[in-house]
Amino acid sequence: MGLDLNGAGVVVTGAGAGIGAAMARRFAAAGARVVVNDLDADKVSVVAAEIGAFAVPGDAASAEGVEALVSVAAGHLGAIDLFCANAGVGGAPSLEDEAGWELAWNVNVLAHVRAARALLPGWLERGRGHFLATVSAAGLLTMLSAPAYSVTKHGALAFAEWLSATYGDKGITVQALCPQGVRTAMMASTGKAGEVLLAPSAISPEDVADTVMSALEDSRFLILPHPEVAEYYAARAASPDHWLASMRKLQAAIEA
Repeated sequence: MGLDLNGAGVVVTGAGAGIGAAMARRFAAAGARVVVNDLDADKVSVVAAEIGAFAVPGDAASAEGVEALVSVAAGHLGAIDLFCANAGVGGAPSLEDEAGWELAWNVNVLAHVRAARALLPGWLERGRGHFLATVSAAGLLTMLSAPAYSVTKHGALAFAEWLSATYGDKGITVQALCPQGVRTAMMASTGKAGEVLLAPSAISPEDVADTVMSALEDSRFLILPHPEVAEYYAARAASPDHWLASMRKLQAAIEA
């Protein structure tokens, strides 16, 4: 059964711009009571004022930051029905950038773990809860020139799968949002790899939010704003050697 957003308590992290802001707008328009979070206090406050949401600026990745966000949001909403772990970073573009790898692990993976840890006791007591993780098609496939992003997005998908397998029969719905190219500041920062791999089929954050709204109705695990990603994912599983050969050709095109 899908989630009825009318009157639902919703939290969206990374909601200052891009996919997070677009989802928050859609949820509010559907009647949800929305709490928006972002590191950029000015941006998230503008979004909150626009849609009548409650802004909780701050870090949604650290253990302390997540606990504070969940506590404040629950106090404001009464109960959190849907938590959208949407904040993400590109992370290290190389193997040498230790700090960039650590940041990617914290924001792209551990933020989801920490949010689930804070939310699950209340959700299990109520017998229901909804966790939506913004993963990326990179979690199903890979993203050339972005090792930390690719690896941690695989981790985010694996955690969402584990969460669903473990708690899906206990009233907890888990969904993994896996778009490919989306016209956001993050995509603009991907350089040549983004031009080759993402730009040709890039969609808007609003397109992604539309797909999310549809997916909330049927609670499908994989949310694919780019339907062709399902074909790529199947091809990767069926013939990994052939798929890797194709990726190496794309890598050569990027380097050229």
